[in-house]
Amino acid sequence: MKDYSEKRDFHRMQVNSTITITDNNGETHTAICRDLSAAGMQVAVEHPFQAGEELKTRMESAGEQFPPLETLCEVIRCEPDGEGYLLGINILEVTQ
Repeated sequence: MKDYSEKRDFHRMQVNSTITITDNNGETHTAICRDLSAAGMQVAVEHPFQAGEELKTRMESAGEQFPPLETLCEVIRCEPDGEGYLLGINILEVTQ
């Protein structure tokens, strides 16, 4: 049998990049995107978010030849992690 990590539809890529999150109130938070796949991401944040909450994200690209990655996402889970939280996020739409 395959272990859980092999059952994913998309492979995750470790990125550890700064990401900007905008919540439904229009407040912007800076976080770290730990890993990214075609369907979601894991993000380390200082502020907790509720499961089901929709967020907008923006991650700048490493070079000028690529535009930033902007998405509309839904929080799947929020777990305590040291002094902050880890979000499991489902990407609903890539907006740029």
